[in-house]
Amino acid sequence: MKITLLGTGDAVGTPRIGCDCSQCTHAHQSGATRLRTSLLIENEGKHLLVDSSPDLRQQLLRCGSPHIDAVIWTHGHYDHFMGFGEFYRVQQIPPVYAAPQVLSYCKEFFRFLNFPAIPVDPYIPFTLFGITITPFMVKHPPAFTTGMLFETGSAKIGFTSDTNRDIPEKSLALLSGLDLLLLDALAPSHYSIAKHMNYLDACTLAGELAPREFRCVHLSHHIPWDLPHTAKDGDTFTFP
Repeated sequence: MKITLLGTGDAVGTPRIGCDCSQCTHAHQSGATRLRTSLLIENEGKHLLVDSSPDLRQQLLRCGSPHIDAVIWTHGHYDHFMGFGEFYRVQQIPPVYAAPQVLSYCKEFFRFLNFPAIPVDPYIPFTLFGITITPFMVKHPPAFTTGMLFETGSAKIGFTSDTNRDIPEKSLALLSGLDLLLLDALAPSHYSIAKHMNYLDACTLAGELAPREFRCVHLSHHIPWDLPHTAKDGDTFTFP
């Protein structure tokens, strides 16, 4: 199984339009970006997209234009599903797996696309392309939001998606013994945001869960580029 971080940024990305902060200035000068957060998972010759960000066209071109065989939506916020329209006239529209509430909301925006919509419920595992996937509840008010656990015979990866620190114990119980944990960490440690974890929250949670590796994603332009454990667009992780 191979995981590629197609994007690691928040809803507006880095560089932010019209911003001249040190992070955005570095991005303009170096060409570095934090596109909106999404993941590409490859296994058994198939490609699974986790969230379809508004930057999807650019993201897929960057990674060699893979054919997407299925999509998972974690929740119905603009930066996590609106790029799905980029499949129009590019490939056969892939099926989408998401919680019933998320499917019902997001499908309204894509009436011009005909695609299979498969409801999946939190804490009930399903299998795609040799990967066992278990959605689990997180806390991202007011949106109904799920994180995802991905398991094969040799690897276990957790993705919190957008969440604050108040993750249900039932969800945290799934995140032990991970090979890789991807955590929402929107803002620097001195910021407090009701809907998201900050960097300190994410690092503290990672310390409690003790995965072999962890990376912070969904990073705003306030996050310095060189903070430890912060992911970069294009980072890949390969598991046997």
